[in-house]
Order: sequence, then C-alpha cells, then structure tokens
Amino acid sequence: MSTFDNRKDSFVQGFAASEELQFRAAARRNRLLGEWAAEKLGMTGEQAKEYSLSIVRTDFDEPGEEDVFAKIRADFDAGKVEQSDHQIRRVMAELMEEAIRQVKAGE
Repeated sequence: MSTFDNRKDSFVQGFAASEELQFRAAARRNRLLGEWAAEKLGMTGEQAKEYSLSIVRTDFDEPGEEDVFAKIRADFDAGKVEQSDHQIRRVMAELMEEAIRQVKAGE
C-alpha cells in the first residue's frame, strides 16, 4: 500500500471510532438523563428504569437531541416539575461530558 492509502485507511478507522464513541456516549447520556428526569418526576425502581430506557429509545425518533429534550420537557410539564429549558439543556450537556468519560474509561 502507498503512504496515501495508509493515511486514508487510518483516517477512516479514526472517523469510525469517533462515530462509535459519539453513538455510545449519546446512548449513555440519555440513560443518565432518564435516571435524572425519573427522579425529578418521583419515579423509583422499575418505573424509573423503564422511563430511563424510554429516553434512550426516544433518541432514535429523529436525528439530533431535540426529540429527547422535547420528551423531557413535555413530561416535566405534565408532572408539574419546575425546570427551565436552560436547566434541562445544562444537565444534558453535563451528562454528555460524563457519558463520554465513562465510555472512554470502559465503564
């Protein structure tokens, strides 16, 4: 193989690894976010676990994270949970950082 082919293959592998990391981190973030939201909604045990998984599944509805945000916003409104849009988005960002750390650490 030429040096160019090696560099191209290396780039493709790096891109694929980065995409996998982002996918796994997003799923992890959504699970953590679901746990946080379930607690705010007063859920515990199996109900909280199922809610958390529903947040993970919601992310497959549309590209991006707006579908996840919209579900939590709607659930908080229905449950009369006092959280601003800014607070929800801040927690989403914080949990994404935590999820990336966990995925990289193999947790």
